[in-house]
Amino acid sequence: MPNLVLGPLSRATMWLQQRLGWAVSVSYTAAALLPAPGLWLRHPHRLPFTGGFTLSSTQILLGLVLFTAGLQVPVEALGELVRRPRALLAGLLLRLAVPALTIPVIAFLLRQTPDTDGGGGLVTAMIVIVAMPVAAGATVWAGKGMGDQPTMVGLVLVSTLLSPLTVPLVINGLSPLLTGAHVNALTGSIHAGGSTLTTVVMPCAAGILSRLLLPAPWLSRSVVVALPTAMSGSLVLTYLNASGALGSFLTHPRPLLLVAAVLTAGTVCLLSFGIGRVLAQLLRLAPSSAASLTLACGMNNSSAGAVLITTALPHKPQLLLPVLAYGLLQKTAANRLVRHRRV
Repeated sequence: MPNLVLGPLSRATMWLQQRLGWAVSVSYTAAALLPAPGLWLRHPHRLPFTGGFTLSSTQILLGLVLFTAGLQVPVEALGELVRRPRALLAGLLLRLAVPALTIPVIAFLLRQTPDTDGGGGLVTAMIVIVAMPVAAGATVWAGKGMGDQPTMVGLVLVSTLLSPLTVPLVINGLSPLLTGAHVNALTGSIHAGGSTLTTVVMPCAAGILSRLLLPAPWLSRSVVVALPTAMSGSLVLTYLNASGALGSFLTHPRPLLLVAAVLTAGTVCLLSFGIGRVLAQLLRLAPSSAASLTLACGMNNSSAGAVLITTALPHKPQLLLPVLAYGLLQKTAANRLVRHRRV
């Protein structure tokens, strides 16, 4: 590809990275003011002349983001983790421990409220969120905060590859905290989520494989093209997810639900980041590894969670509100951690 094209693409990527926070805010604002296109795009659409084949915009966009994340994985750097595996192993164990340490607290607090089902919908959404693998975007925050990139990439990669096993394990383990319809909803999400989990694992693996197979000149050009495309796709995905949550909320406003969703997501986010930071101190990890471990504990793939909820529970759009809130709050917490590391 001529440098005439690669140059503007590189500059566009840098421009968007510097204004990513504002761009995310624009996506949320667009979803609040104009949710109709997003609501239409969120639903799978049957393609003509394909024998009933359906196309899901959210899964395609999520696959694009994860493929690009895999394409950027420095596979050669992962060899360092074999020699220094403590932070990686601690992070993977915490991926299973954090749900057990946070969700029961949330379930107990919500049962003290006047809600007739004890906040079952909010607990359901939070269970799905904490069951998700580490967000691919955590690698970006680790880089900005001078974190240990090989450890961060390893946590994203391994947690994603293990997600077909860990997601059902976490959901089954926490489902006794729910009653009635929400238990059935979560059980259904496990069975309905198989193809969704495949859309999480396979694109990431395809990106890593492409990095290994492509010649160096082609790889560098592919990354230059993929980066702005994936960032734009991530913003569109944010708009689609926000449209699903905010569209139904604006049609039938429920201010108390919004407040409860923000408070619930904020509590889980605070506990997750806090647990990661405390364990990093107990293990006496190097500052860079401690930052990566903390980010891995708090940053979950909220986009994958939103896709899973939408696919398995299309009749419960209100469950996207806490997912949307968590996605915004985890970025805010990551930004504070990065600024603290830079000081």
